[in-house]
Amino acid sequence: MEGAAGILRSQPEIALFLVLAIGYAVGQIRFGPIQLGGICGTLIAALVVGQLGIQLDASVKNVFFMLFIFALGYAGGPQFFANLDAKGLRLGLLCLVEVVTVLALVLCATVFLSLDQGTAAGLMAGAATESAVVGTATDAISKLALPLADIQQLQANVVTAYSITYVFGLIAIVVATSQVFPLLLRVDLRAEADRLWKTMGGGDENPAAASATPEMVGRVFLVTVGRGRTVGELMSILGGHASIERVVRRGQKLNVEPALRLQAYDQVLAIGRRSMLVNVAELLGREFADTTAFDAVVETTGVVVNRREWFGRGLGELDAQLPPALQIVGLARDGHVMPLLHEVKLQRGDVLKLYGPAADVARTLPLVGDRVIASTHSNISYAAMGILLGVFIGGFSVKLGGIPFSLGTGGGALVTGLAFGWYQSKNPHRLSVPPDALALMKDLGLATFIACVGLASGPQAIALVKKFGIALPLVGVAVAVVPACISLFVGRRLLKLEAPVLLGAIAGQQCSTPALSAVQNAAGNATPLLGYTITYAISNVVLPLMGPLIVALAGLVHAAK
Repeated sequence: MEGAAGILRSQPEIALFLVLAIGYAVGQIRFGPIQLGGICGTLIAALVVGQLGIQLDASVKNVFFMLFIFALGYAGGPQFFANLDAKGLRLGLLCLVEVVTVLALVLCATVFLSLDQGTAAGLMAGAATESAVVGTATDAISKLALPLADIQQLQANVVTAYSITYVFGLIAIVVATSQVFPLLLRVDLRAEADRLWKTMGGGDENPAAASATPEMVGRVFLVTVGRGRTVGELMSILGGHASIERVVRRGQKLNVEPALRLQAYDQVLAIGRRSMLVNVAELLGREFADTTAFDAVVETTGVVVNRREWFGRGLGELDAQLPPALQIVGLARDGHVMPLLHEVKLQRGDVLKLYGPAADVARTLPLVGDRVIASTHSNISYAAMGILLGVFIGGFSVKLGGIPFSLGTGGGALVTGLAFGWYQSKNPHRLSVPPDALALMKDLGLATFIACVGLASGPQAIALVKKFGIALPLVGVAVAVVPACISLFVGRRLLKLEAPVLLGAIAGQQCSTPALSAVQNAAGNATPLLGYTITYAISNVVLPLMGPLIVALAGLVHAAK
């Protein structure tokens, strides 16, 4: 064991990847609806391995944290700004409840338990289950006018307090949103979600399943009984529910025009609603099995919604305006797959997946937005400029009520990430950072940062656990549950939200994906997402900015004693 420890001390990069491997494996273990996730698992593994006294260069964690926080803002920018409207600000009231209540509770704990700035910040990050606060808070602590040893101790306390309170905060919010709150509301959550699903235009089928009999289909027919008819006549009979997209005569593709008259043994491709195409054989002739000449007629295209006239309008309204052979087969919002319900309101930055003939897609794009560039190439220059500008902005400091406050490099990179992501959503035709690359930047950036801080904090972690004992976990539960209870009252009594939407919104204000999963399992469909995406987009930006603020406020509390 001593030999292995010596190798890890001499080559700390081995320890880093060991911690990442173990942490993500531990994080995938599921206990009912509870799953710690890779970040919390990595932190626990880092604290354990860190007992060996392993040190990584500080620049490693700084670089990876800036990658993470910029990618976080970049990915959330479009939805954050899209939700700054009447409906978004209405649900944003729950995020205000979250921030104000969490700050108040953490400051009360700071006074009564004599928490230092690091422990207070870690308590906020863990109980609110927002890992990014760890980064912004430790960055703010590094700029305090304190000896290096004190700064390192405070940063270690951030990580330790986070690791303790995160587990208890996560369990508390999952159980509260999925089990306790439906009882307090006195509703059958599954029945309420089913009613809401049908009210918004959903069918009886399982919303999470892909249909084996899709609504929009293409069929090829061999003309026999339909000889002598024109394409225009057929289109009139089909009544806009299907269209003739291609005609092949003796191996040659013909231009499809209303005046084109069909001849015997022409091959005709019709695309449209299944209910209409089942009777087309009576108009044209039997269905033709060999479709090799028609395999490139339709396409699936992503389009970002950025035309103002569609903001706030229902998905069903847009669907009614599409050509008959074009279908909406997917809707994504802030990376979450949304239910395809007629009453779902479109927002700026939503990504629609359209399926249909290439010509119809090309005609429809200008009406809705811009085509999403399906590229695996990243504009590194664009991302680097954003991070550089964020570091510059984070260097400025202002006084709020006499308290020195600055965004720090983390907060600055978050703000520029928001701006750069919003610009990209307005100009999706420009090459930038694709979603898969952003996901890697976020996951690897935060995991590496947490691993570095955890390794450095390992030796000091035991002292904090001995000092506070069970008090810190109990306070963590209170900080997680109290804001959620207030939001439950506000959302039900003041905002009059449906139970599935409200519970999803509470999970979102807590930035808790496990809580959302538990609520969706209890609801039986995806309706909680309608509330989750709005509050998640706002809280995911606002909560990390509270890291420097809680450090400043906790410092003011200590100075007043």
